[in-house]
Amino acid sequence: MKIYIYYGGRGLMDDPTLYVINKMQEVLQELHVTVECYNLYELKNSITTLPQTLKEADGIILATTVEWYGIGGYMQQFLDACWLYGDKEKIAKMYMCPVVMSTTYGEREGKLSLSNAWEILGGLPCSGICGYIADTSVFEGNEEYNKIIEKKAENMYRTINQKMASLPASNQAVKKMVSITQNIDLTPQESEQLSRYASDDSYVKRQKEDIQELTSLFRDMMGSSEQDEGGEEEYIKELQSHFAPQPGFKAVYKMQIEGKKKPLIIEVNGSENKCYYGNVSFCDVEIQMNRQTMDDIIYARMTFQRAFMGGEMKMKGDFKILRTLDQIFAFMDKTI
Repeated sequence: MKIYIYYGGRGLMDDPTLYVINKMQEVLQELHVTVECYNLYELKNSITTLPQTLKEADGIILATTVEWYGIGGYMQQFLDACWLYGDKEKIAKMYMCPVVMSTTYGEREGKLSLSNAWEILGGLPCSGICGYIADTSVFEGNEEYNKIIEKKAENMYRTINQKMASLPASNQAVKKMVSITQNIDLTPQESEQLSRYASDDSYVKRQKEDIQELTSLFRDMMGSSEQDEGGEEEYIKELQSHFAPQPGFKAVYKMQIEGKKKPLIIEVNGSENKCYYGNVSFCDVEIQMNRQTMDDIIYARMTFQRAFMGGEMKMKGDFKILRTLDQIFAFMDKTI
């Protein structure tokens, strides 16, 4: 079982929410649950890409702190991204436990906001936890408070493990009526750029002129034979020389690099590694990027994960397998 925690506070040392989610994480790990925590304040520039991580989870904890009013901007951004870019079919099968601590007023409203938002997304609710904690020292030595937190973690594990049903809510009916969103094959960054530029008349006019110029250019090039920029051996030697085998790991990557007629295929099976330009009928991860991004990765100026989080690379497939690329091709380690 995998449970992911999305923390929307500011990461302050005396944040009571951090104490609660750390205690819940300890309990869940004792129950042999894989727990991973995403601190939204550290990932604020890539929050729009985080809904893709939901695909790996069986359940999640949305945790935030009410410091003056509401659930906070980071958590709201994450929920907005789930609405716009999240996999609604996956969310519909996923349980969520809200955790809201308050240092002022409004913990109950914050917990209700998270529950309502998740139900409108189509997700399944778990019994959450909220409280007013002015000073985290009240937790120290207070067995009753700690038992409450532990019981909530155990109840969440039991709910997910037994796939407990819940009665329909009106929030889910609202989702069916208003969640008619178009699926477009764009990254969140590209979608935001389109919405910003579409209303700019001068930008649209300039784009039309550029398209006409490119059309004329490619028409003149049609008579010449198509060239594969960089050759069929480019990047292969660098990938093979930086290969760091991961025992038991097996995956197939398909990279479409700008200027290449054929995609770069990487087949990894334990200590074996095959790199070639061609096609495969199946791949675990499909990647699209330009030559500059690939060069930055090869020369250790960037990692695969950073390129994806920054919107310089698009991918389809298992996000965890994508992250493993930086382990099996250790460009950073061999440069240092």
